[in-house]
Amino acid sequence: MKYLVTIWDAGGSVPPELAVVRRLVEHGHRVDALAGPPLQPAVEAAGATFRPWRQVPHRAGPDEPDPFTDTGLPGPKILQLLLDRVVSGPAAQYAEEVGEALDAHGSEALVSSMLMLGGLVAAEARGVPAAVLIPNCYLVPTPGMPPFGMSWPPARGRLGRGRIAAMNALASRLWDRGLPRVNALRADLGLEALRHLFDQHRAAERVLVLTSRACDFPAELPANVRYVGAQLDDPHWANEAGAAPPLSVGDDQSGLPPQCPGGDEPLVLVSMSTTEMGQLDLLQRTVAALDRLSVRGLVTTGPGVDPGQVEGTDRIAVVPAAPHTRILPHASVVVSHGGHGTVVKALAAGLPQLVMPLGRDQPNNAARVVDRGVGLALEPAATADAIARAVEQLLEDPEVAHRAAELGAIIRADAEGTTVVEHLEDMVAHPSNSRSPSNSTSADVAARPDRRRGQ
Repeated sequence: MKYLVTIWDAGGSVPPELAVVRRLVEHGHRVDALAGPPLQPAVEAAGATFRPWRQVPHRAGPDEPDPFTDTGLPGPKILQLLLDRVVSGPAAQYAEEVGEALDAHGSEALVSSMLMLGGLVAAEARGVPAAVLIPNCYLVPTPGMPPFGMSWPPARGRLGRGRIAAMNALASRLWDRGLPRVNALRADLGLEALRHLFDQHRAAERVLVLTSRACDFPAELPANVRYVGAQLDDPHWANEAGAAPPLSVGDDQSGLPPQCPGGDEPLVLVSMSTTEMGQLDLLQRTVAALDRLSVRGLVTTGPGVDPGQVEGTDRIAVVPAAPHTRILPHASVVVSHGGHGTVVKALAAGLPQLVMPLGRDQPNNAARVVDRGVGLALEPAATADAIARAVEQLLEDPEVAHRAAELGAIIRADAEGTTVVEHLEDMVAHPSNSRSPSNSTSADVAARPDRRRGQ
């Protein structure tokens, strides 16, 4: 089958989406991927054909300004940035580029990042089945689910459900600021107007949540939502960084980078964000905290921070990158910003974790870590003393380690399955009649062939 995948360079969301690409290719399918130029090596490493974005906002190069920078922005302004730069502002440009790619390459299905609604409109207008990838927990406003950017626990009792319902109603109104532009695009392509912005997700064949159901909170989900397991691939750049220098004969083949301090003390892995989120001071405080304990530390700064700006110690090493999946089997605790990828990888390894969320969906992930009893959460302004006490508590609490190991077994089992590929194959082989362009009225759309599989 022929799939078109759309990706935007949002940092931690990229590796799980590229993992889906890799799995499709391994199952014998052809994949074309629309992405920004910095992602070309990673797209090609996953086995897909790279197609560059032209008009829509994208990161043009590793040293170019990031059009999605949200450092220091409060939640409502982050939401408005997403509307302006991804969701609705460039919706018509997304529709044009995605539509052209679907037509040019004979794609039988679209697999879209969750916020690229313009591309989903283009697929719907053509009768091409589409899947939405959500590379974290389900954070679209829905009854019972705490809203995006909030560290709230799941709804419990009438008061809790009422509070979440009120906040989700507000969140929906904020998101719906982007509705006029999306509905204007839909009208241009002969499609009916939406009542709410994320009704565009409901028009897709599948909404695939790239995590385990056991990681998320209970909620009333739309009928097309499916949990398909976490995708645990490391970023392409981390594998490149971790591959050198090669292990020599006689090395213990542990997978730990050579800079990692030796010794028998527990190893603590620290990772704060793939992108720049103002985490430099937090990284330095974390180094100071770990240096007070009888532990070894490995701090991976990622592309967002120059490792030379973080001063390590004899027992706390600072490196630009390393593949976490090779390090986690040797670690005892993970300290992070609470990005979904880091959280689920730590859990898949059965490790307790300390989360200090910097923004975006990270407070939501921290709430799940605390609610499941698999770790602790602190504010990012926490002192070195507070960080040290929290890490020490995690190292000494066997119950937290036990719960992390239990949840980790579920996450690993889900991640090893092929559910995501099965859903993507099934939606092409058996597209739903409700997703056909039967409601389209424009002559342009009506004249296009329906290129669903078998037609």
